[in-house]
Amino acid sequence: MANLVVHFEIYGTEPERLVDFYSALFGWTIDRYGEMEYWGVQTGEGSVQSSAGTPGLGINGGIAKRDGPAPTPGGPVAGANIVVAVDDVDATFSKGLELGGTDAMAPTDMEGVGRLAYLHDPAGNLFGFLSPVLSDGTSAM
Repeated sequence: MANLVVHFEIYGTEPERLVDFYSALFGWTIDRYGEMEYWGVQTGEGSVQSSAGTPGLGINGGIAKRDGPAPTPGGPVAGANIVVAVDDVDATFSKGLELGGTDAMAPTDMEGVGRLAYLHDPAGNLFGFLSPVLSDGTSAM
């Protein structure tokens, strides 16, 4: 299990907004961790379960209160970026906009990769989502 990425964290000035946003957009189960301003994120079945120590098909993470300023729109990415596998990039992009996300890169076909899009969440964090199915219904692989 060495060198696998097993956890991610997303930061926001108002983390409760991110809890609502990501649970509505991806269906993630998000629960507050004790009295801390920290919420555990379960991304779904098959994710890496750190307590069991077995690799899965994805990872879980957390949402925490940001100390310091939010990212500036159009500014460089500070830190790591996550990309989430989805069935329908265009539908996810539209839903993300409806939930308060902002456009960073509209859905785009990338040969050999898939259909990809990026949004900024309500806290200004950049994230992407990807499907192996291109806009014409064919597989990118």
